[in-house]
Amino acid sequence: MIIDHVRIYDPTHYPKDEKMYAVEVNGDKITNIKTSPYQGDAELYDGGGKVLSPAFNDSHMHLLRFGLLKKELDLTEAESWKDMKKMVENHYQEIQEGDWIFGKGFNDDNFDDIDHLLTADDLSDIHVNAHIYFMHEDGHECVISRQALELLKEEQAFEQIPEEFKELDSKGNWNGRFKDTAVHYIKRHFWGRSVEDAKRALKAAGPYLKEQGITSVHTDDINFMGTYDKLWKAYTELEEEGELDLDVSLHHYVFNKNDVLRYVDNSERRTGEGTDQVKVGAFKIFLDGTQRLHTSAMRNPYPDAPSTQGTLVYSQEELNEMVAHASKGGMQVAMHAIGDRAVEQAISAFEQKEARTKELRHRIIHAQTLGPDLIDRLRRLKPYIETQPSFLLGEWDKKDKWTKEELLPYCDPFNSLVLDHIPMTLSSDLPIGSINPLISIYTAVNRMDLNRRPQGGWMPQEKIKVKDAFYGFTAIPAELEFRENQKGSIEEGCQADFVLLSEHPEEAAEESIKDIKVEETWFRGEQIYKK
Repeated sequence: MIIDHVRIYDPTHYPKDEKMYAVEVNGDKITNIKTSPYQGDAELYDGGGKVLSPAFNDSHMHLLRFGLLKKELDLTEAESWKDMKKMVENHYQEIQEGDWIFGKGFNDDNFDDIDHLLTADDLSDIHVNAHIYFMHEDGHECVISRQALELLKEEQAFEQIPEEFKELDSKGNWNGRFKDTAVHYIKRHFWGRSVEDAKRALKAAGPYLKEQGITSVHTDDINFMGTYDKLWKAYTELEEEGELDLDVSLHHYVFNKNDVLRYVDNSERRTGEGTDQVKVGAFKIFLDGTQRLHTSAMRNPYPDAPSTQGTLVYSQEELNEMVAHASKGGMQVAMHAIGDRAVEQAISAFEQKEARTKELRHRIIHAQTLGPDLIDRLRRLKPYIETQPSFLLGEWDKKDKWTKEELLPYCDPFNSLVLDHIPMTLSSDLPIGSINPLISIYTAVNRMDLNRRPQGGWMPQEKIKVKDAFYGFTAIPAELEFRENQKGSIEEGCQADFVLLSEHPEEAAEESIKDIKVEETWFRGEQIYKK
């Protein structure tokens, strides 16, 4: 097939080209690129003068969680405790003693009909004897009922979770509210779903990705399934059934050295290995929490909570050992590290000779607060940094609450990373950040919210160029898959994953990039979405 009458935008090969092209697609590969109009007998598809660009590769998301929001109880629209209870009542028509009630996406920070954050006692208003689990919209906090608390008390392994992540009442007892690593434990042990449940949720998520031009994802889902084997089965069965229009790198969350060794000793698959579409991703390790909860590990006290600097989950020795064992076993490592103290710890672990960082292409996720010393170490080490620019939409005016003034210029320092040739991806952290890659690109380029605030951009010296933002959503994620010669660009021999855009990204006004539309999405040579 020939995709004729298209312009091409690929920052590597076609940065700002006004010519029209005919792109030959044979099977799942791009096999030739010629000038338009095409002269020949092949099947012709008119691109209508649109801009053909590599499809997007989102290197950090939680796809199953997003799909479950589309299939299960979604509490994101609840504006009050009354609203939330009504949603539960409408979703669960009949609740029996001992039943499980699950809900996701609530945010009780702004509820005006209660004067405190929800606890186990409040959930008794729904049902006294039900097991209830509600997850906060950012995924870093949850509240569970008294019945669920009783089950948790029987879990000896939960004692390993840092006490800072377990909220207490006035009597020193758990109040039902938990944070960060404690949330991951509870999800993993009490909220496992069947393979069929997961497949239904993933199919529900698919159309949303296609609409945004996303054909590859790196996703961390194990806490919603219970085991990696079940998760692997859900994705690979969809592939076998022809229902997976995606390439997937499937991360494996690990909590301690034993988790690392258990996988390395019992599984033959390593990072980058798997089926045609589903590959093993990285070992995912959480080093700290989130700034909203003051659990991100900072090197200085929080300006709005000067009694705390956040919490590290591991000692440096523990983390070094986990990374060394993972690397010896041929596994890439991706570390969640938001605060500068956590980033410093990640860098130290990756600087070990045993880590083989350059060879395995280890990652640091978020790295929202840095400093000149950390940037210098990153420049020499060159791990991959996975950023989420759309977080700035709602956080730029809160940064001074979490970071001391002299370090604010080093918050989300995208341009500093680019200038020092530290490989950086752009990603969504779906369902927390925006699913639309063009909104993330807009934010990275402008450092403004959707209302164009603050004027001129927040810390404008850290704006990046459009081409660098597109690299971060196409070519660089392919490097993390060790497939940079096979996908992420428009050239002969590459996988035919591309989008047709309504406008050329480097000709649109920078403040209008978010308004560019994905008109069509093609995956492995097949059109999977048309606007």
